[in-house]
Amino acid sequence: MKDFGAEYLAGREGVQLFGLLNLYLEQEERFQPREKGLSLIEATSENDNTLCPRLRNTKVEDLRSLTNFFGSCTETFVLAVNILDRFLALMKVKPKHLSCIGVCCFLLAARIVEEECNVPSTHDVIRISQCKCTASDIKRMEKIISEKLHYELEATTALNFLHLYHTIVVYHTSERKEILSLDKLEAQLKACNCRLTFSKAKPSVLALCLLNLEIETLQSIELLEILLLVKKHSKVNDTEFIYWRELVSKCLAEYSSPECCKPDLKKLVWIVSRRTAQNLHNSYYSVPELPTIPEGGGFDESESEDSCEDMSCGEESLSSSPPSDQECTFFFNLKVAQTLCFPS
Repeated sequence: MKDFGAEYLAGREGVQLFGLLNLYLEQEERFQPREKGLSLIEATSENDNTLCPRLRNTKVEDLRSLTNFFGSCTETFVLAVNILDRFLALMKVKPKHLSCIGVCCFLLAARIVEEECNVPSTHDVIRISQCKCTASDIKRMEKIISEKLHYELEATTALNFLHLYHTIVVYHTSERKEILSLDKLEAQLKACNCRLTFSKAKPSVLALCLLNLEIETLQSIELLEILLLVKKHSKVNDTEFIYWRELVSKCLAEYSSPECCKPDLKKLVWIVSRRTAQNLHNSYYSVPELPTIPEGGGFDESESEDSCEDMSCGEESLSSSPPSDQECTFFFNLKVAQTLCFPS
């Protein structure tokens, strides 16, 4: 195993990695939700007019579904959750406003993280999320959230620490680089994000716990020694580390159980009336069989006309028999984005 001593720090890449780590450690407290506000939510019992942990967790699962549907990256989801929790910890929010707030957090995060061409439109997010608000409502709420957070939306999150810790550990190990799966670690972090409790943990500690548990699973002494040195550099308290590691371990055990409804399997349901279903374009729920294009020779115009005529007849036959009430529920499969079909 390589040493973390003066010889290592003299290296150019070593200085950059630990310089970035020191920057993250300085910033993490600044972007953490107020613990007092989170504790108030945790202590709230369920009723119609107050925000409780279950409602918050459900909204985060919805955010994850939106992230999957629009093909956004993990960073967008984690940042959206961070913005949401920071706002909820500051303001007394009524449950009826939570849907609008969640959509705003997703859009704000997407605009920061994603390429401009990959940021979904406000109207599309409203339609897919089924939140009962207008584009004007979204705009006003985005302004409120931004002002309350002093326009400091781009935060240092547990995902930043997870990526950096992973880079440091992989850089120093002599084992195969792919042995420590970053995708798996990200999935585990998203599972933790779906629980309010972990918003109270320091991002550096949460990321370190996830990495520690995964390395213990791999039973790699070398990786564990490297991680302990990183832990020491990050000045993570042993008592705090053990406390959160136990909670993370319990969360991941429950998450991996068959009884757990994982966010990845969650489907967005779009329910429309019979009248709306009749007016939908037929291609939304039926894909006509297209003629086979011949590989050899030119394009036969007569065959082309016949094919188009046949497709037109097929569409007329579909529209002549309107769907029944049972066929008015459509499902968006999050793993096959923008595919609309009848439930089997």
